[in-house]
Amino acid sequence: MMHSGMFGLNGFWGLILLALDIWALVSIVNSDRETGSKVLWVLLVFLLPLLGFLIWLIAGPRAVKR
Repeated sequence: MMHSGMFGLNGFWGLILLALDIWALVSIVNSDRETGSKVLWVLLVFLLPLLGFLIWLIAGPRAVKR
């Protein structure tokens, strides 16, 4: 039996999560929030990729509308 890693987030699903995290990080950096807030959000998404992304998706800063 093959071990699929933590929460099975490898291969295809790992790439999907990586793409979503990159999207979240770009949105955080482009938001109009203060620098300290941006740093905390970036750390959360970077250190806890799945959980950080889900928290950001629900409560995170939004990008500036152009």
